[in-house]
Amino acid sequence: MVTSLAAETWPAQALYEDLYCARGEMENRIKEQLMLFADRTSTAFLRSNQIRLYFSSAAYLLLHALRRLGLRGTELAQAQCTTIRLKLLKIGALIRITVRRVWLSLAGGYPYVELFRQVYARLRAAPLRC
Repeated sequence: MVTSLAAETWPAQALYEDLYCARGEMENRIKEQLMLFADRTSTAFLRSNQIRLYFSSAAYLLLHALRRLGLRGTELAQAQCTTIRLKLLKIGALIRITVRRVWLSLAGGYPYVELFRQVYARLRAAPLRC
């Protein structure tokens, strides 16, 4: 790696691990947010593009919390947002609303039903922090 930083200030291993890898990780997070609809800022109005970015940021924060709280220790713990969205959230279901409950019936052929149950149980048990 070629750099203009002084070798005395930044030893090679610290430069790579603390600076270079951190930048790559930051770029990965930006790329993930772009996958959550932040790339579609094509209107002529600033406000509409801005609200789309706000919604995309909120979606990213929710998926990050889902990854941190519900998916810890599972096969999707390190998955990208689009993978989590496709495998865990974008599923066919029947929603029935009664006076006392909301019933969610997942499709019978849903391959990740056990993972969904596990994540649901973890999220219900997680303490609510504001």
